[in-house]
Amino acid sequence: MESTYFKIGGGVTAPRGFRAAAVRCGIEERTSEKSDLGLIISDHPAVAAATFTSNKIKAAPVRVSAAHLRAADTRAIIANSGNANACTGSTGIQNAKKMAQAVARQLGLKERQVLVCSTGRIGRDLPIEKIEAAMPELVAGLSANGSEDAAKAIMTSDTFHKEIAVELPLRGRCVRIGGIAKGAGMINPNMATMLCLITTDASISKRDLQKVTSDSVEQSFNCITIDGDMSTNDTAICLANGQAGVAPIEQDNEEYGRFTDGLNFVTRQLARMIIEDGEGVTKFVEVHVKGAATYQDARKAAEAVANSALVKCAWYGEDPNWGRVMDAVGYSSAKVREEMIDIFFNGAVAAQHGMASGTPEETLKEVLGNRKFTVTINLHLGSAEYKVFTTDLTPEYVKFNMGE
Repeated sequence: MESTYFKIGGGVTAPRGFRAAAVRCGIEERTSEKSDLGLIISDHPAVAAATFTSNKIKAAPVRVSAAHLRAADTRAIIANSGNANACTGSTGIQNAKKMAQAVARQLGLKERQVLVCSTGRIGRDLPIEKIEAAMPELVAGLSANGSEDAAKAIMTSDTFHKEIAVELPLRGRCVRIGGIAKGAGMINPNMATMLCLITTDASISKRDLQKVTSDSVEQSFNCITIDGDMSTNDTAICLANGQAGVAPIEQDNEEYGRFTDGLNFVTRQLARMIIEDGEGVTKFVEVHVKGAATYQDARKAAEAVANSALVKCAWYGEDPNWGRVMDAVGYSSAKVREEMIDIFFNGAVAAQHGMASGTPEETLKEVLGNRKFTVTINLHLGSAEYKVFTTDLTPEYVKFNMGE
């Protein structure tokens, strides 16, 4: 089956029937005029799917959104930056509910039709009164061209806003999928510290939308890591309102595969943007483990390498120290045989049969001089493979995260 989708502009408002807006309401006291409150709405009934952080400590908006997700119809997503509303007790839960209530009142919706996201500092009470006061202006600004504004409103340490949209032909019509995301630090698989908000005008059941969304997150946002830390607020939401006018997409038809390809492209591109925007990073690295006995072995080995502080420091220093890669593979708990492991940097052999290759060190150092490169590890024990996208570890990252 040939995949056909085309990049278009418009982000989350590219799909028909969606509008977005953003305002600055002063959630975090600072002189910056950056917007800090964003809203996305569907003008028509929509179904929603989501994945949330696997951290056992979950922020109030995660808990409230998970409950609201059970509603048959979801119409809006409200998201703020500057405050995570996490570790804030029962007050935090009430404030997250009040965010949903403020949107519902202004738009004539039910509270459960509104999902809530927050990102920023943990442990501080959310200034809900500022959000409530800004709601009339926020709703008044809703526009079919508001995606970029909403994308900028959810930024924290990001250096650029992240948005993308695609169009794909289905049954003689065009279906669109759009997304925005934020994330630059505390990034780790099993939902990274990120928010991702996706919209589509496809018609699809709530159950099928949840499946394709979960699968898409697994092969995109769950395949990235910057620092091995996982947040309390991680959320990916997808809304589908059926306004493309195409018959419902179902798992047993060809359109399902085409739609899945388009959604996967959107989530992968947003995941790559998050990695490339890592706090203070200078290298974007793909770690590819292949030849593993099982999928889980491939994943364990890849994530061990991608999260190793020693390996990441070596990459920053452009030191082709394949021994650190070998070490991480060894402690990963994956099934390995030392004498069968080969390691490559962009195809250049660094280690062969578990020992040093004859490749000149200068050749390997040249590879690590690139901003982007691939580390391939072949275990030669089977056919399973796994890829992780990661970064180096830099002094700038340490300085950025030393605190205010």
